[in-house]
Amino acid sequence: MSSDRQTLSPLARQANWLDDYAFRLRITEQGRVISVGDGVVWIEGLPSAAMDEVLDFEDGSRGLVFHLGSERIGAILLSQGSGLNAGAATYLTGKTLSIGVGDAFLGRVIDPLGMPLDGGPPIPAIARRPLETGSPPIIARDFVNRPLMSGWKMVDTMVPIGKGQRQLVIGDAGSGKSALALDTVLAQKGRDVICVYVLISQKRSAIVSTIETLRQSAALEFTCVVVAEATAMPGLKYIAPFAGCALAEGWMWAGRDVLVVYDDLTTHARTYRELSLLLHRPPGREAYPGDIFYLHSRLLERSTCLGAAQGGGSMTALPLVETEQGEIAAYIPTNLISITDGQIYLDSRLFAAGLLPAIDVTRSVSRIGGKAQHAAIKTEAGRMKLDFLQFQELEIFTRFGSRFEASVEAKIRRGRTLRELLKQERLSPLTSEQQLAWLIAYNEGLFDGIELSSIAARLARLLVEVGRLPLSLDDSRETWLPAIRAIFESMDREQPA
Repeated sequence: MSSDRQTLSPLARQANWLDDYAFRLRITEQGRVISVGDGVVWIEGLPSAAMDEVLDFEDGSRGLVFHLGSERIGAILLSQGSGLNAGAATYLTGKTLSIGVGDAFLGRVIDPLGMPLDGGPPIPAIARRPLETGSPPIIARDFVNRPLMSGWKMVDTMVPIGKGQRQLVIGDAGSGKSALALDTVLAQKGRDVICVYVLISQKRSAIVSTIETLRQSAALEFTCVVVAEATAMPGLKYIAPFAGCALAEGWMWAGRDVLVVYDDLTTHARTYRELSLLLHRPPGREAYPGDIFYLHSRLLERSTCLGAAQGGGSMTALPLVETEQGEIAAYIPTNLISITDGQIYLDSRLFAAGLLPAIDVTRSVSRIGGKAQHAAIKTEAGRMKLDFLQFQELEIFTRFGSRFEASVEAKIRRGRTLRELLKQERLSPLTSEQQLAWLIAYNEGLFDGIELSSIAARLARLLVEVGRLPLSLDDSRETWLPAIRAIFESMDREQPA
């Protein structure tokens, strides 16, 4: 055996350590566990402990300092061994939580500590980033001026999203929030956008379904999934969105465009409330601690668009929040509405009526996304949105059975046609060219006079044919219109006499 190999062997390293060992006084702090339960632990004897410092326990368990008291400290558990009981020794590490970053995480499913959950090998981390860090300074940021396509007709045309924007997705349970977020991830295929999908306190069946959808759609290869399932430690649920944000930041500061989905922040807020009450923090409104607003603001403010001097990367955030009976004025929803740059509101009544996606345009808004929208789509969408809003107002009066003028009847028929056009099934994101094509076709009246039952088939045919055309968004409307008319003429000739 060569000397180099001997040096690398464990026995040789141990022998060298013994040879170099020097007797000296070493002062360390050692705490003692007072009580443990419900994912939190009380400790005494660590006067130098700092907030958010990682703790090691003698049985291998790990914790995070969450509460500082005059006589004892409270910590949340990140992992718990069978030997963690009252009296167990506790040690300071002097470290805060961090996670590995880099392209090695693409295509992987991990826990909030960066450990693989997909049965694959350990993930090599070239660099690490802290889970808790300040948001980029104002001078490092740039204006949001590039669109992030969701693939949804209603979103990309009426509630557009820009790269670096924080767009809230809000609605009752089962209204389609996760479906919209998942389809937005799928729409980034081929667009050079990295995705991070954070699942917080979800059932295992929902987690498996999400991962499988990403895998079957070939979207997992540019996505990292961070999972803290419903049975995980409360501490892992608490740090999950910060872990996903730190991962996304690594790519953002490397000059990449990143989309991060937080599914969802309502369960995250409830987890934070649970931990805070267990650690005797003073409760506030709805028993949430007083810093609940700061909790989510320091997370979402890290999403931005960096200037060219900082690499020009961006991090777009899609936080999901659940309402009860459509009450958007509740505590957590109003907090998140005030933090984000707009919201996409999904109405359970529209969902029940089969109007999918169930987006309520009147209560949805994008405060800065319109500045990033492509000029061609923005022009066409403006005409369409006005028609849709007018139709929604006029349709109310149809319930009374009143007769209307011919012009009003025409607007109602046209509005019903538009509503059929705006319907969209899951897992069917549209390209930018397809969005522009159907907008031009509608604005030109090419769908007028077609039976409502036939609109879906016509639209599907149009989208397929447009995908074969060598046209782009930068081509003029005069170039697009003849091509679209030719497609409709071809469909008319194929219709039986």
